Amino acid sequence: MTSTEPEVPHGYHGDKDRYLARLKRIEGQARGIHRMVDEEKYCIDILTQISALTRALEGVAIGLLEDHLRHCVVDAARAGGPEGEEKLAEASAAIARLVRS
Repeated sequence: MTSTEPEVPHGYHGDKDRYLARLKRIEGQARGIHRMVDEEKYCIDILTQISALTRALEGVAIGLLEDHLRHCVVDAARAGGPEGEEKLAEASAAIARLVRS
């Protein structure tokens, strides 16, 4: 199974609408920051908004990671074998990327 051709719904499937709503708000925040820069607003105000946007994106990332661990990784671990090991390695790499960012 590849990430582009899922055989079963992803772990976030049940929360898809909630994630899409959060991402739509984040998109609005990004547009707001763009507008602030265009209107030459005060640097600290822009940085404050960037910090809020970053926290919002991190919240989505953590939620997706939790869903992935609860569903994809747990299911693969129960099945065992190479798929279980692959999902654990994949989750570890995703966690490492989040920690570095």
